[in-house]
Order: sequence, then C-alpha cells, then structure tokens
Amino acid sequence: MPHHIVTDTDSQPARPSGIAVYPGTFDPITNGHVDIIKRSLRMFDQVIVALAINTAKAPLFTLEERVALVEQCFTANSNVTVDTTGGLIVDYAVRQKACAIVRGLRAVSDFDYEFQLALMNRKLERRVQTVFLMTGFRWIYISSSIIKDAARHGGDISGMVPAHVLAALKEKFNN
Repeated sequence: MPHHIVTDTDSQPARPSGIAVYPGTFDPITNGHVDIIKRSLRMFDQVIVALAINTAKAPLFTLEERVALVEQCFTANSNVTVDTTGGLIVDYAVRQKACAIVRGLRAVSDFDYEFQLALMNRKLERRVQTVFLMTGFRWIYISSSIIKDAARHGGDISGMVPAHVLAALKEKFNN
C-alpha cells in the first residue's frame, strides 16, 4: 500500500460552515484576538464577536468603547459582527443559531479552565461545539491584562494591538 505524505500544498482551506461565536471581554482587543477571528473565518461563514458583560471585572474601556474598538478592526469584513451579551454564552450561541463557540488558547493553564467550560457548555447544549484555536506564536505571550499593564507604565505595545487600540490606550493613560 503506497504512503502519501501530506504537504502544505495538498491541504485545502477548510470549507466555511455556519455561525461561530467568539466571546470575551476584549478590554482591549489585541492582535492575538484579531488573529483568532481571522482564522475562525476559514472555518465558519460568520463570526459573532460577543462582548461579554462581566460584572465581576472592572474594565478600562466602557462596553460601548470596546464594541467600537472591535468593530473598527473589521469594518471591511461583513462576515464579522459585534454584539454584547450577558448570561451563559452557550445560551447566546443557541439564540444566534451558532454551531460553535471559538476559544483561543495561549498555554496549558488556559486549557484547564477552557476545557471545563467546554464540558459544561456541552452538558447544557449538545448542539453547540467548542472549537479551540491555538494562539499564533507571535501572540502567545500577550493578553489584554498584560497589554493594559504595559501601556499604563509607558511600555511600547505597538505591534501587539491594532493602531486605533494603541491610540485609545495612550489616550486613557495620557502617555
């Protein structure tokens, strides 16, 4: 039986299918988030970026500011929509007729929490799958919290966030 070695030239882009929800607080959106959204579009017809209303967190940006920052990243892409939601993400996904929830993973520590969440979501709603995407190597070390901390102290975060987010952070921290 002959063996076939799969190369990059053999692989075809995944065929888009359905709607996916990519939830988060996005305070602020980073280039890592943008990368996950763009890669999700290779698998799904539409990605809804769902900004979670999390009363346990004290965000730097208001909900309206965060929505605007995310929308500015995708003005030229009608396959990305931005929305807000409270409550269970899996319930939101069902209301939006989504087939999947996309989650980005940076490290093993992310996986433990996300795996538990995915199992709970699966128990609550079997029709919605959780899709884990590894963060690209360029973005594996960044998070919104780290970005805010660096910006607060005058660190150079250019290249880690979209230009309009960089400007918004500089305005918030007056530097």
